[in-house]
Amino acid sequence: MQRTSIITLLALAFIVVFTGCKSKSPMSGSQNRTGTTGPRVVVYKTSENYYLHVPVILSKDKKTVVSYPAPTDLFYNGDLAFPVKLENGYLLDRRGIGEGCAFLQWTYYEYSRLEKTPDQKELLKMILDPDPLTELYDCGKRSNFRDIESELNQIIREGRLHQFKRIR
Repeated sequence: MQRTSIITLLALAFIVVFTGCKSKSPMSGSQNRTGTTGPRVVVYKTSENYYLHVPVILSKDKKTVVSYPAPTDLFYNGDLAFPVKLENGYLLDRRGIGEGCAFLQWTYYEYSRLEKTPDQKELLKMILDPDPLTELYDCGKRSNFRDIESELNQIIREGRLHQFKRIR
């Protein structure tokens, strides 16, 4: 009798430990949760039209290219990852624009056709504009938007971009 009670208690302990607690209502992936990571939404404006040109990131002294894509990295869902054109000349980044951004003389198409990734020296020679950004905003996580393009366009039309973190 005592042996049966011990086995029953051990079985119950095993079930409790290995089944864990579960919530009855699953959390949506689009909820804004503290501590979650995900792609950031970056909106920017440039001094000239660099829409077709490949962005890279330069060091603060602008003497080194610290981040650049391989030719195969220029695609998003099978198409060249041009930025998305928004209202009033703003662009929605799809390539990793950030502080220190510069544009290469190569267009997305030309760069994507290269057989190998250019070296540091070649990239520096191909810098078209080392300081092209006039405005740069971090608009939070992509998951915070339902229809990112239309929502951002409305924010721009209403002059509310300032509600986001201005990087430049």
